[in-house]
Amino acid sequence: MNKVIAIVGPTASGKTKLAIQMAQEYDTEIISADSRLVYKGFDIATAKPTKEEQRLIKHHLIDVVEPEFNYSVSDFVDAANEIIKELHKRGKIPIIAGGTGLYFRILLENYKLPGVEANPELRAELESLSNEELYAILKQLDADSAEKLHPNDRIRVIRAIEVTKTLGVPFSQVKGTKDNEYDIEWIFPNIPSREILYDRINKRVDLMLEQGLVEETKFLLNKHGRIKNLVNTIGYQEIIRYFDNELELNQAVELIKQNTRRYAKRQLTWFRRNQCLSFDL
Repeated sequence: MNKVIAIVGPTASGKTKLAIQMAQEYDTEIISADSRLVYKGFDIATAKPTKEEQRLIKHHLIDVVEPEFNYSVSDFVDAANEIIKELHKRGKIPIIAGGTGLYFRILLENYKLPGVEANPELRAELESLSNEELYAILKQLDADSAEKLHPNDRIRVIRAIEVTKTLGVPFSQVKGTKDNEYDIEWIFPNIPSREILYDRINKRVDLMLEQGLVEETKFLLNKHGRIKNLVNTIGYQEIIRYFDNELELNQAVELIKQNTRRYAKRQLTWFRRNQCLSFDL
């Protein structure tokens, strides 16, 4: 069975640095497993690897599509499998690094997405609802799935509702299985404590402001308008509220830090469920 290395963990845990170091050591390439890094122009708010870092080691599945495109888990899995096969043919061990737990689950674990086709009528009905209304519906139908998803992640919330309503079974209980394709080495970056992780997050957000997060958000708004993938991304959504005079800039920054810490907490919960990983945070 061919080997892959999976570097997983919450935002600001040092995955990118570790992945680059290991890729240099193994003379291989990195496959990004992050649902926001696929979008062109989503650079600062997503802490996308810098151009210099990408020159050091080839990164795959970064800047794949324009943000108007809803890049699905299936899109990721299909593309990642092709890259993995190509790297194996060249005698290299692929390194998959990122923080989107669902990507890892579908790609590397013995789990597959339920075969439920899209329901256009139901989706149209759900699209008319606010994020809060959608999340309340999911929480009532499937509290376990709601716990794993951010209320602003409309795409996944709608899909969870759709699957649950179609099958009559909570999405969290739909556990399709498949044979493992790879010999997986799971790696979780060493983080001494949750307090240190949260401090890293706060400092990263401050750095994003210095790097031009406000200007990047304005540019993306002018270019794409208020598309879902922009207004539902942490970092951009809070700055947009600043543009709308709902928040002062310092309030928007603090909200980014708060939302990022909450997201990191959900990531920790997700990866802790993976029995291949053991950590104390």
